[in-house]
Amino acid sequence: MHVLWNDQVVERSEVKIDIEDRGYQFGDGLYEALRVYGGKMFMFDEHFARLKRCADEIRLKLPFTKSELKHNLEKLIAAENIDGGEIYFQVSRGTLAPRNHRIPSFEEVKPVLTGNVIPYERPVDKQKNGETACLVEDKRWLHCNIKSLSLLGNVLSLDEALQNGYDDALLVRDGYFTEASASNVWFVIDGSLYTHQDGNLVLPGITKLRLLEIARSEGLTVKEEAVPVSKLEKVDECFVSNSIWEVVPIVSVDGKPINNGKIGKITALLQDKYIEWINK
Repeated sequence: MHVLWNDQVVERSEVKIDIEDRGYQFGDGLYEALRVYGGKMFMFDEHFARLKRCADEIRLKLPFTKSELKHNLEKLIAAENIDGGEIYFQVSRGTLAPRNHRIPSFEEVKPVLTGNVIPYERPVDKQKNGETACLVEDKRWLHCNIKSLSLLGNVLSLDEALQNGYDDALLVRDGYFTEASASNVWFVIDGSLYTHQDGNLVLPGITKLRLLEIARSEGLTVKEEAVPVSKLEKVDECFVSNSIWEVVPIVSVDGKPINNGKIGKITALLQDKYIEWINK
């Protein structure tokens, strides 16, 4: 299996990460995950823009330009001969020994880039039949807008849902929905489409960005605002979105069906229009 290691595509067995790498010890780094369709990366520019914004927020100087990263990821796709798949890559701040909480300067450390690509097909069954979810208290940190390697809060939220027999967690902070465990969450209430406004409590999703454009172009009423849990009984449709799954309906919450346990009309419309946009 070929992987990307800094600016080289190498066999996975060749990669060596120091035990004092700050990504390993502190979660001090960033990541992105994006889809490959027809051998090409989808919405790479938007993913890079988010990576750069997050890097600025954690005071991390990226060790590559946009064009350099794109070129190296394209080499990786070619090496693995992937037509449809998923790319994951991450940037650690690097290694400075001995271990110290202080953020080192760029002159002291060299960031480490790693990445891999795997075959992946559209999850048609999940998109058609939907998933179940339960409410889980959002106990994550207050910088959810940063796509940090520190994902333990998300992992624990999903595990709580799975332990209770559900597919996913809908996170709730101070009585309002924020996100799902690894996705943006959307609601249809009285014909209007709702999703949490961007800010420090949610990740500005790349798929979310495109769905907002599609929804408005289709004449839907869109409201970027937090939905209170108290309105759950009035929810007509619910779905989650991310770059890997695209659009997946949530057909029940805490055991109570949404739209009689079936995909809703607006959710289906956005699924179809999003795939049409991919295939342009």
